[in-house]
Amino acid sequence: MSDEELPPMEPSLQSILDQKSLRWIFVGGKGGVGKTTTSCSLAIQLAKARESVLLISTDPAHNLSDAFNQKFGKEATKVNGFDNLSAMEIDPNGSIQEMIESAGDQGGSNPLGGMMQDLAFSIPGVDEAMSFAEVLKQVKSLSYSVIIFDTAPTGHTLRFLQFPTVLEKALGKISQLSGRFGPMLNGVLGGMGGGAGGVEEMMAKMESMREVIGEVSKQFKDADLTTFVCVCIPEFLSLYETERMIQELGNYGIDTHSIVVNQLLFPKKGSQCDQCMARRKMQKKYLEQIEDLYEDFNVVKCPLLVEEVRGKDKLESFSQMLVTPFVPPAED
Repeated sequence: MSDEELPPMEPSLQSILDQKSLRWIFVGGKGGVGKTTTSCSLAIQLAKARESVLLISTDPAHNLSDAFNQKFGKEATKVNGFDNLSAMEIDPNGSIQEMIESAGDQGGSNPLGGMMQDLAFSIPGVDEAMSFAEVLKQVKSLSYSVIIFDTAPTGHTLRFLQFPTVLEKALGKISQLSGRFGPMLNGVLGGMGGGAGGVEEMMAKMESMREVIGEVSKQFKDADLTTFVCVCIPEFLSLYETERMIQELGNYGIDTHSIVVNQLLFPKKGSQCDQCMARRKMQKKYLEQIEDLYEDFNVVKCPLLVEEVRGKDKLESFSQMLVTPFVPPAED
């Protein structure tokens, strides 16, 4: 097909707002590129187009509270100034820690808990997997039209997306241990006055998580229901991370066709700032690479701002650039 037959992709996230079938939207990228600003801004725009929106942070840094100047926790809370936008921040280690603690007795000694802790943390990504499984169990009982995930930096996000496989491995290991040591451990715990049946309880809990994960994992691989928005800045390491992430998302069968490029510099005409001009020259080089590599993506370009994007008003202003392409000043 020729270029004339195939129009260029719009430099906007409007297509995400228009795709009413979307249920899950991930926002991810290297640390410090503006993921949280982008996810909050996208949530604001989606709140105008959808009945109800839930924004969830799975990043241990938890920046949603800072972005909106409002405290969020592990329960969904309405964002001030919005009727149909809620947010929550999940502790990535919280769910697995609770499960470990519930596996043993209520006293000081906890042989089963210690064993489970060693087992759990020996499996890469199991903390994110179980945390996410708990979130999904909560979210499934809620009736939000669309859920946006402000994810942890790239490495964590890619592990995060492996969670169905990770949890299967964890279940396999615990099942194996349960068969070999379960009766002995339950006898020990029962003799200590608490926790009898702890292995079976943990197996049952993880099995219920696995069922939820299996169901949602299918949805993640459905481009009608799920998409991933990559956020980057025009620098080598960020571009490298973005390409790695896009390749991995393809391997997992997860749709991605949108990139937000943040912190673009546009020196004023006739600027005498050597650093500004040199940086702009570098950015233009990487922008050209982005446009060549991702010509079939919606590439949104956002300028470097002089103030932090914090609070409802500034986030709403920034969110406009996600749907209405920013027009830079003319350059020399």
